[in-house]
Amino acid sequence: MKKKIQTLQRKIESIKEKLLAIGDLRPGSLSEQYNVCGNPNCRCKANPPQKHGPYHQLSWSRNRKSKTRFVKKPQLPLVREQMKNYERFQTLLNEWIDASIELCDLKVKMAAEEIANREKSS
Repeated sequence: MKKKIQTLQRKIESIKEKLLAIGDLRPGSLSEQYNVCGNPNCRCKANPPQKHGPYHQLSWSRNRKSKTRFVKKPQLPLVREQMKNYERFQTLLNEWIDASIELCDLKVKMAAEEIANREKSS
């Protein structure tokens, strides 16, 4: 059991190191939007319509508030990398939580065994 505890502690330390290496974080999802303008003679009013776009829109929720922001084409690689970092952060955080729960359970079990052993000795 002590070996398993040490293994979990090493795993958590490794996760912490990986978390420190993550760059900028950006939650959300990207979508392509196509718009229709107000000009009655525009191609977007033709049959079939040729809408304006694509415009890239970033959407996310934070503190129970939904937000959107348009992202210009040159900014897309940076925004995608930030979103990838956020996904990596979430994955590592979940791994840390899972390992921590397992570690806490083992420590509780080990403490209970120590108490039972002391009671047997008395």
